[in-house]
Amino acid sequence: MKRMAIVLAAGQGKRMKSKLYKVLHPVCGKPMVGHVLDTVKQVNCERSVVIVGHGAEAVQSYLGETAEYVLQEQQLGTGHAVKMAKDLLGSEQGSTIVICGDTPLVTAETLEALTELHESNHAAATVLTAYTENPKGYGRVIRSEDGSVLRIVEQKDCSPEEDAVREFNTGTYCFDNAKLFAALEKVTNQNVQQEYYLTDVIGILVNQNETVLGHMTEDYAESIGVNDRLALSEAERLMRERINKRHMLNGVTIIDPASTYIGADVTIGSDTVVHPGTVLKGSTVIGEDCHIGPQSDIKDSVIGDGVAIKHSVLDQAEVGSRTTVGPFAYLRPKACLGEDVKVGDFVEIKNAKIDNGSKVSHLSYIGDANVGKNVNVGCGAITVNYDGYNKFVTDIEDDAFIGSNVNLIAPVTVGKGAYVVAGSTITQSVPENDLAIARQRQENKPGYAEKIRARAKAKKDKK
Repeated sequence: MKRMAIVLAAGQGKRMKSKLYKVLHPVCGKPMVGHVLDTVKQVNCERSVVIVGHGAEAVQSYLGETAEYVLQEQQLGTGHAVKMAKDLLGSEQGSTIVICGDTPLVTAETLEALTELHESNHAAATVLTAYTENPKGYGRVIRSEDGSVLRIVEQKDCSPEEDAVREFNTGTYCFDNAKLFAALEKVTNQNVQQEYYLTDVIGILVNQNETVLGHMTEDYAESIGVNDRLALSEAERLMRERINKRHMLNGVTIIDPASTYIGADVTIGSDTVVHPGTVLKGSTVIGEDCHIGPQSDIKDSVIGDGVAIKHSVLDQAEVGSRTTVGPFAYLRPKACLGEDVKVGDFVEIKNAKIDNGSKVSHLSYIGDANVGKNVNVGCGAITVNYDGYNKFVTDIEDDAFIGSNVNLIAPVTVGKGAYVVAGSTITQSVPENDLAIARQRQENKPGYAEKIRARAKAKKDKK
């Protein structure tokens, strides 16, 4: 049976008090509507229609071609929002999931169970429900003796018996697509808010003697809709716990989960240890047997096996197996380290490739460069890559030695096995196996230090 999804993402989200459109607020590094769309795709929805309104362009820019879009110019209720998809989906046969774009904690497992229950019973509608001891503000799900859903009653309309019910409507549904759009034609706005409510569809289907079921999620967190910053922080906390738990069950050691932030799309290999204070974001991929952190911030980077990274920042970098980074290193975009490389403290690397076995141990800047195998870059060495207008490339070939406090003025090449003496400023290429020295010859003036001190003291005494 064909599966489809309608994602409701047209609300303004005034309670967020933000210039950012509500469903684009991130939870664990991904906008909420991105979480929802990824989840419905995991349950094999062939078509996903996102109902947009406020901030429509921003939502479409983020989601791109992963969804179809319908503009709801006036927000006249959830029923009206779903009805906006009629031109795209109204003639389809199959099951349609309706879900809000601000419910990032709903899992694919729950949606699959909801849809399977719906399809196996040939139901007209199936409501995703949840249970809590304090369902204040939620519509209660009233069931018949056989367990089917009779109605959904908003709290303000509940009788004392209905108010005592602890099962509530999460706002996520699965419908028979044809019956959904047929029932929507019968929904009116004869209520205080003068809006068209999707919950009215349930009553219409029940009155037509259609089968309406309820599936209760085991995790109350999946019911959370994010309407303000408090709910956003709660969703962030719950998803962090869920993500950390998943990694730990997959063989990753997280020393202190409470102080570790791992984004939703991060991949980590088994037997890797993540130390406290570490932040892993974006599409980062980390191999097996690594030690990451403490206090490292890694975004959109690829890390090989057996890598150690301490107190460092990586952004769009690539690190080969058995390489060590840090403490206090900064790998900027297009930094590419080979295997068995050492990058030490206070080293910055940008748009540069450092091949296997090379070392940049401390206090250096390597930018716009190609560094070969088994190269030693001494303390304080710098590739001078920018003239104020243009960037230039430095090439350091295999087995070269770059002494401490060397400036390599790009464009320049240091040949294979060449040796650049400490303190040199290199402006011309160094041929293979040559020694380069570019500094003024030292001159000592006997006793002159006393004259310098006396001159300086006299100047100070005059003040």
